[in-house]
Amino acid sequence: MTTLLKARQKIGKYNILGRIASGPLADVYRAYDTIHKMRVALKIPKSGDYNGHEEFLHEVQVATKLNHPNILPVLNASYIDDRFVIAMELGGESLANRIERRTSNARAIDLAAQALAALAHAHERKIIHCDIKPENFILFPGNRLKLADFGFAKISLRTIKASGSGTIDYIAPEQAMGRPKFQSDVFSLGLVLYRLFSGKLPEWPFAWPMLGHDRLLSRARPEFVAMLRKAIQLDPTKRYRNAMQMQAAFERSQSHARKQKRSGAKNGNRNGSSWRQLQWREFQRRYRKVLDTRHQCRRCEGPVAESMQACPWCGFGNPARGSESALSSTCPRCERGVKNDWDYCPWCYGPGFVVATSRRYPDKRYQSRCSKQRCRGPLIPFMRYCPWCRTKVRRPWKITGDKHACKACRWGVAKDFWNYCGWCREPVRRA
Repeated sequence: MTTLLKARQKIGKYNILGRIASGPLADVYRAYDTIHKMRVALKIPKSGDYNGHEEFLHEVQVATKLNHPNILPVLNASYIDDRFVIAMELGGESLANRIERRTSNARAIDLAAQALAALAHAHERKIIHCDIKPENFILFPGNRLKLADFGFAKISLRTIKASGSGTIDYIAPEQAMGRPKFQSDVFSLGLVLYRLFSGKLPEWPFAWPMLGHDRLLSRARPEFVAMLRKAIQLDPTKRYRNAMQMQAAFERSQSHARKQKRSGAKNGNRNGSSWRQLQWREFQRRYRKVLDTRHQCRRCEGPVAESMQACPWCGFGNPARGSESALSSTCPRCERGVKNDWDYCPWCYGPGFVVATSRRYPDKRYQSRCSKQRCRGPLIPFMRYCPWCRTKVRRPWKITGDKHACKACRWGVAKDFWNYCGWCREPVRRA
């Protein structure tokens, strides 16, 4: 059993920024490739025995057979310091996290199209994934979705010999009995898409109509619902033979929807930008540079800053968690960005850093100093704690160009826009 890596620890050419996830077989870390100057995800098996890495070797070998914009590529795989390390592109979050938040119909359709394209490409190459679930779809900037984790994948020749590997919530009945087919992936993806649109995960015996059916009908067109119903049939012979067939059915349903939309547009039924989008656009015009609101809330998708403790639009805690940081490292506790010369996280008071350097780096964002006389370390606006001595910042931070302040914490708020204080989650009361 290998020990966990800490933030700022080095392994080969990689600087560890923080841990993303920990499973029964492997840990996944966010890291910085010091040679290629890019952030990556590192998958490291928990077993220190070389003989226990066959599944991960298989994952690498299968992934190299696939080249598609919706399939997560393996950048590198090697043994480093007695660890088997797989380096992959670093995404923002998994589809499992994204499903928990509100998703517009247009975005859900786009995600469904990308998921189908990824699985269809694998099936065209005669590869059965065998573990289709939301956790194995990774989201990247620009709403790009990529299918990952081919550790259980099987290559179909004439017959398939396999165990019942997979995730029980999404596994097809025949796969659970050790007989995976292309139709098994179709079944699993049908459940993923059903949950994406209905917000519910159906359970055995999958008798139609299932849990969440009413919401599914309210969000999806009848042709799309019919496609899902066929994909989730218990009898594999009644499903689509593979993801290519399922993708074709999806495209037909969307082609019909586009024709109706064009017909409606000719009759004057055009939908403009929503009021909320217009509000966010005006807010960004006025405050993006001041507050560095380059991220989106994980729940409502409103513009937020990494330093915010709550979303000012919906009140969701740590709204930018998991987003790409402009700073060089990441706090392992709150996952916000930190600089390599800081001793503590200024956002959450979190310990656990491995000392990376004794050098001090200047930064144009420093605008104040710690109130502790022995420290007087420089501070970036909206820090909660001094990153040098851990002293709580007492001065109330203000928003440049705005005189309004939260009645609870006294920090600046954009009163004309916000529903909650982004620093303490206190509701903002507007006249």
